[in-house]
Amino acid sequence: MKNRLKALRAERGWNQAELAERLEVSRQSVNAIETGKYDPSLPLAFKIARLFGQPIEAIFQDQ
Repeated sequence: MKNRLKALRAERGWNQAELAERLEVSRQSVNAIETGKYDPSLPLAFKIARLFGQPIEAIFQDQ
């Protein structure tokens, strides 16, 4: 699954650790999601969407 998480994070000037803290996950989880090695659970995807104020579909896309 492709995603815009890295770009959205960079727009806010957050590093992976800061985003991880906001999402209550590990920095390694953020890295794995950004690189496409891991797809977030639905609850985490909703949490990410709420954090960035965007619909899930604007952040995550099927490849």
